[in-house]
Amino acid sequence: MYKVSLFLKIYIKIIEIYKIIIYICFIDKLKKHPLMIQNSLIKGTLNPIILKLLSENKRMYGYEITQKVKELTNGKIELTFGALYPILHKLEQEGVVRTESEVINNRNRIYYSLTETGKNTAKERIERSEEHTSELQSRVDI
Repeated sequence: MYKVSLFLKIYIKIIEIYKIIIYICFIDKLKKHPLMIQNSLIKGTLNPIILKLLSENKRMYGYEITQKVKELTNGKIELTFGALYPILHKLEQEGVVRTESEVINNRNRIYYSLTETGKNTAKERIERSEEHTSELQSRVDI
């Protein structure tokens, strides 16, 4: 869990840097739509975050993923279902994630886990994200 927490902390720093850069470059647009840019930055980081969580847990359901992200980022990233499920569905279509349905308290709960192919894909995407993060860290004093 430490690796996920560190990974998310680095992403939060990157998001903060992007926000500063965007603020400087697009101050007029930010005054009109401040949340739009912040949300798009977070959406761009969700795929590797979700893959990292799934790679370190056997299986997770949607609400569990949202709460884990919120917990690990101390509430700085609140992952909505509207952002989470399209990513999970796309990963399922790509064969990276598989679903498993289970009835708990008369409610159908969908669990997500990585396929064998997904484990390799997750590793590659996470490594790419970590390389990107390292590159940013080397260029900006974080």
